[in-house]
Amino acid sequence: MKPLAIPLLFLTVSAGFSAFAAQQTNTGENKKMDSVVIPVTSESDRPVRIADPAHFTGKAIVAPLFPAEAPSEATAAYVTFEPGARTDWHSHPVGQHLAVTRGSGYIQFWGGERKKIGQGDVVWIPPGIKHWHGATPDNSFTHLAVQEHLAGKTADWMEKVTDEQYGMPKQLPASPAQPSRAQQLMGETAPKLAELTDQVLYNDIWERPELSKRERSLITVSALIALNRPDQLRSHMSLALKNGVTQSELSEAITHLAFYTGWPSAVTAVGIAKDVFKADQKQ
Repeated sequence: MKPLAIPLLFLTVSAGFSAFAAQQTNTGENKKMDSVVIPVTSESDRPVRIADPAHFTGKAIVAPLFPAEAPSEATAAYVTFEPGARTDWHSHPVGQHLAVTRGSGYIQFWGGERKKIGQGDVVWIPPGIKHWHGATPDNSFTHLAVQEHLAGKTADWMEKVTDEQYGMPKQLPASPAQPSRAQQLMGETAPKLAELTDQVLYNDIWERPELSKRERSLITVSALIALNRPDQLRSHMSLALKNGVTQSELSEAITHLAFYTGWPSAVTAVGIAKDVFKADQKQ
């Protein structure tokens, strides 16, 4: 064998061995990666709950996202406030980030002015700052809350936010109760139907925490479009806007339903939506 052939042979063997070793290493790493279980939780695994009335005024729904996983101390949840609902005064030992995802609301630091916040806004609440936050009187409000535990807790709760602090006008002497919409429409002819509408439909079904009022509004509007019920659709579109459904979402729902319920129903809904949107802009 020629002298030059020996180094070439050695290099060829070395390269082949290195490639084999690398392949074995990669195979081992792949096996390790294949054995790692990726923790994923579905929405159904994270049941929503009504916020503790001891710390809230009005109704709020909490939809947890994740608990603290050591070594991290961070937790997160979506919180949806119905119109007029708000937290009590409180603080966070490690601070809190709020990201508004829908609707409009208020936040106020102790000693400061109340500030209105809306979809897309992100708020940083420094550690130990006394504050409250919640929905405006006329709109629902959803935010993502991210905070950390310290000594096993994420918040220190304090006193209630008064109506004056929230910005509610002083209560006038109580006037006689006005008949509900259902009583006005059906009370004389079908009083029991009016009673069931008020007590079961609106005071029970619409208040159940399994679906938010925003979600129930979308479902109801979709059903009324499909059934081509213009009179009921008008009032429920207005209610949907108050419950946090956006105009663009209602428009998209109409477009989507045109393919499933027919163009005539969708065209009727477009005319109603146009009137409802115009009235909403004037408010």
